[in-house]
Amino acid sequence: MCLAGCERAVCEALTRRGFFGAAAATAGFAAVGVASGTAVAAPKSFTTVVDLTHTMSAAFPTFNGKPGIEMQREFSLKKDGYNLYWWRVSEHAGTHMDAPIHFSERGATADQLAIDQLVVPLAVVDIVYKAEQDADYLLSLDDLALWESKHGRLPDGCCVALYSGWGELLVTDEARFSGRDIDGTFHFPGFAPEAAAWMMKERKVAGIAVDTLSLDNGPSRDFKTHQLWLGSGRWGLENVANLGKVPASGATLVVGAPKVKDATGGLTRVLALV
Repeated sequence: MCLAGCERAVCEALTRRGFFGAAAATAGFAAVGVASGTAVAAPKSFTTVVDLTHTMSAAFPTFNGKPGIEMQREFSLKKDGYNLYWWRVSEHAGTHMDAPIHFSERGATADQLAIDQLVVPLAVVDIVYKAEQDADYLLSLDDLALWESKHGRLPDGCCVALYSGWGELLVTDEARFSGRDIDGTFHFPGFAPEAAAWMMKERKVAGIAVDTLSLDNGPSRDFKTHQLWLGSGRWGLENVANLGKVPASGATLVVGAPKVKDATGGLTRVLALV
């Protein structure tokens, strides 16, 4: 039989910081159940995994219009006994991470980010209606205040994601996703620098994410949100998918950041545990 408090200890282990360490405790708990002849379901703190990653291809929109990835077949199964491609890839295309070094002189590179900063609570701020009215909308302090009035204070160490609905446009209206006008100016929502500064000073936010091409809005020329946010040692995610499929609060974000020496960012697999 399970020792007193065993089950509760396992459940308590399945917090954000204890999530991975809980695997051993869960295995032990399950083993006790098997030994006693009683089937015991392994507990977990989520029921659904939502993929927040777009499929990357040469057709994925980029700022300069050049392919974000090129794939060259090096070996084939028929000829060589296995398949293998060489990749030529931009660090900042598709669903990807911006590491602090991307906009700072001495910031952390992608491989230097602490792993406990990459499994964090997720707060999704819905600005879909406002973005429909203004393609250049900037997520504001008022938007953050409204979120907190409904869901409570932003969790320490969380990622705040801007959900504008832009991610869905990759399927329905790719030209609007990029928003490039006849003069070459882009149009899509982003974070207001004031909102970024407030999250840095008044809250303990680890990262921010957008379902658009950039943390700053499309017309930005100075990339002030990038400058502020990444310059403070924090990370960002761009071109995130499926934010409309996760709750405004309560999910855990798993950021599969590239562990490449000296990388300023890179293609990233992003998951939400709900």
